[in-house]
Order: sequence, then structure tokens, then C-alpha cells
Amino acid sequence: MKRAALWGLVLALVAGVMAGAASAAEVRLGSLNDLTGPTSDVGKDVALGIREAVAYVNDTGGINGKKIRLSLYDYGYRVPEAITTYKRFRDFDKVPAILGWGTGDTEALSPTVNKDKMPYLSHSFSAALSDPKKTPYNFVYGTDYSSNARAAITVWYDEVWLKDPKYKTLRDAGRKPKFAAFYANAVPYSSAPIKAVKDQAVLLGFEVGPDQDVPLTALDTKSQVLAAKTFGPNLVWHGNTTMSVATAIKDAAALDLGADHIVNNWGFDENLVKLVGPAADNFNVMGIAVNAFYGERVPLMDKVVEYARKMNPGVPQENRMIRTVQGWVQVLMMAEGMRRADRAGKLTGEGIKEALETLREWTPGLGRPPVTVTATDHRPGSVIPIYAMKRGKFELVKQVDLRGRWPEKWDREWLGW
Repeated sequence: MKRAALWGLVLALVAGVMAGAASAAEVRLGSLNDLTGPTSDVGKDVALGIREAVAYVNDTGGINGKKIRLSLYDYGYRVPEAITTYKRFRDFDKVPAILGWGTGDTEALSPTVNKDKMPYLSHSFSAALSDPKKTPYNFVYGTDYSSNARAAITVWYDEVWLKDPKYKTLRDAGRKPKFAAFYANAVPYSSAPIKAVKDQAVLLGFEVGPDQDVPLTALDTKSQVLAAKTFGPNLVWHGNTTMSVATAIKDAAALDLGADHIVNNWGFDENLVKLVGPAADNFNVMGIAVNAFYGERVPLMDKVVEYARKMNPGVPQENRMIRTVQGWVQVLMMAEGMRRADRAGKLTGEGIKEALETLREWTPGLGRPPVTVTATDHRPGSVIPIYAMKRGKFELVKQVDLRGRWPEKWDREWLGW
């Protein structure tokens, strides 16, 4: 019996050592996603990309040999649920970092994230999250909404208003271009860049008209289009996600609004082309893409397609979107921060934050312009690609370097708003 007890003790000790070794050989990572809420039209594909990207990272060496253990939860785009899930990440899953989702929940969690020293790399690109003086543990992998809006309206002004023959009569008459915004006024994501895009409109010489409140889940926007028609905009900004944006563009075409359109990144994807269809052929539709569209010939896209086919063969390739690629960019940026922190012997929240702030001209490929993050500026860069929908496809119109064009404003005025 004594020998049995001794062997039991030995086995318990071995099991404890092995459990500790297993724990040391992995890195935990939380991911908050919308799979059932009002932004699930883009959220589901992102979640697929996140899981596939984590598998790729683990298959190619992980975090310096440590596997990522992913905990991905749906919160239905509800702020209270996001707060509850965050506590689960922190207290139960014991993650050192989180991949976040929406603007409302990310901004609501920001004070807690900063107090807990929890690096939070989100799909919300709210400019308010990019100033480390206020939000030191918040990071974004894509250019912020305000910068995106500034770039989009600038490209339309340069490439369409100043060059398109259809506006020649107005230009020759000395008319200012007219601008209006369609977005969900009460939704933080939708309203985040409105101040910035209007500021840029004034800077470029636009006449700014009244906003139109368009719900995030709108299926009919005829009343908003008719209201906008009394002002007669030449350009409309769309700040919602794909389904709502498609509804507004189709209604604008049907009611002959006569405006061109620019779209924030979460409303500009392959599904927009399918939903709008030929209605977009009679005017310009431009938008922001923070990385390449699914299947574009850019570095690492072959792996994105390979893992999509391998891990989720039931999802048709034609249904895949840029959102899959965004999930990869988010994961790869966090993985790079984790690797650097691990090499420094500091795979903790504080260490990951410091590591992310060492990124200089880094890119995972996938059409993402080089990322630079510093301890004083968490904007990942000033270069923003603007695409146009042409005959059912996306064509790169121009890459705008906002800092190159307005260095003083970029460095001193535009950080954080």
C-alpha cells in the first residue's frame, strides 16, 4: 500500500509537470465577434478568417514554438454582453490579449482594458482609440475611420470632381461640390468619422448638406433619399455596413438622386457588388479597403485560400470576402506582437503592448500597406487604398498618403478624432 501511495504521488507530480509544460507551450488569445447581431453580415466571415489564421500561425511555428489557444465568442453586438465576455476572457480564460470587434463596446471597455493592461486589437477603427495618451492599450490593424473618410472624399474630389466631364459645367460655373452623409446617427461605428469627413469636405471646398439617419439594418431608405434630393448632393458618404449601404445605393439609383457614393470599409465588399448589381453602373461608387480583397494576387493570399478550403470546405469560395482577409491581418499583427514580446521574455499584456509599439514598416502581406505603430501614435499608418466598383469588380483608384499631403494636420490635429 505504501508503494502504491508512493506511485500515486509520483504520477500526480508527473501529471502536474506535464500540465505545466502544456500550459507553457501555448498562448491564450481571446476574440470577441458578432455572429448573430446587426453587424453579423460582415462579422461571420471575419470569424472564419480568424480561426483559419490562428491555425496557419500554429502550423508555421506558432509564437516561437507556443501554440495559440483561441477562445472566440459571439456577443451579438450588445455592449453589456461584451463587458461580460471581457470578464470571462480576463478571469476565466486568462488571456494576455484580446481581438475586439465593435466601436461601441470597444470604447466602453477601453477604461477597463487600460486599467487591466490588456492589449486590445479591434475591428473597430474609431480614431478615438488611436491616441495612446487616452487609450494606451487599444490598437487597430486598419487605418482609422476618420482617416479613411478623409482619404475617400479627397480621392473623389481629385479624380472625379476635377476630372470627370459630367461635372465640367458645374466646375466652369464656379459651383462647389455638394456633400451629404447617410449613416446611423445613434451607432458609434457609423457616427465615428462624421466630424472628420465634414471637416475634410470643408477643407476641400464642398458645400455640406444635412445628414440622413439610416438604420444599420435598413431595408428601405426611400424617405432618406427623397429628403437628400432636396439638397441635391453630388457625393454621398455611407457609414453603415454592407446590407444597409446596398439598400441606400439602390434606392438612390431608383429615385435618381444623381450623386456618386463613397463607402466606409465595413460597407464596401464583394457582397455590395452582388446586392447593388447594375444599379451602380451609372455613377461612381468608391470605398476603403484596409487590405486586399479575397483572392487578389498579393503575398500570402494563397495561404488564405488554402486554409479556407481546408478548414471550411462547406463555404463556397464565391461567398468568401475581404472580411476573411481582415481576420487574417488582425491575427497576424497580434501574433507578431506576441512573438516580439516572447523573445523579450515578457509575454504579458504590458510586454505585448510594448512589442506592438515597435512595429516599423511591418506588413503581413495581403495587400496591407506597411504598419508603423509607436508609443505616441497607435494609428497604423497614413497610406490608404481607395477602390472603385467597376463592372462588378474592384479596381484600385489611388493610394492616398494623408501625412504626405497634410503633414502638419496629420501630426498635430488629426490624432484621436
